[in-house]
Amino acid sequence: MCGSELFEGAIFCGECGSAVEATPYLRHPIDDNRPTDTQVVTASVLRTITESAARRSAAAAKPAVIETSALPDPGDLSAPVPTWVLAASTGERVIVAGSGLVGRKPVAAAGESFDQLVAIADPGRSVSKTHLEFGVEGDELWVLDRFSSNGTAIVGADGLRRECEPGRRYRVARGSRVEIGDQYLIVG
Repeated sequence: MCGSELFEGAIFCGECGSAVEATPYLRHPIDDNRPTDTQVVTASVLRTITESAARRSAAAAKPAVIETSALPDPGDLSAPVPTWVLAASTGERVIVAGSGLVGRKPVAAAGESFDQLVAIADPGRSVSKTHLEFGVEGDELWVLDRFSSNGTAIVGADGLRRECEPGRRYRVARGSRVEIGDQYLIVG
């Protein structure tokens, strides 16, 4: 944040546009307790909380976009394809590589580190905040249900549906459909 004074109940900074709505969920930097709804949070404390959250967020995730220069020339069919594409039923389409989390508002647990956090719009809230973990190892993509409320299933190109046991990795082939709650991801 830019250091501007914020009025009570502000969601965004009027000067720089930084969001401040996530601050009630963060730990208070002075006493390491969550602020209560009766605790006064000054602009300087709010700035400290927001800056701390921004540092953690930047360290936890890289953007879910890969430079187009990293992709093979479409005319060169011999070049290996370095990435996977997750196309969500809600319209999001993300190029993924490495590891990541998928959910309404995915958050890594303490001590975890992921390359990408992929947010899926789900007004019905059938997708958990942190629903699914994924990873790319070699030329294979795997998914793992993070003990979500509504579960995960994989439907292969052959139409065979497999329910995913939470906490267990499952390999996913291109063309498969990964069902998360009432939504799904097409893997390409």
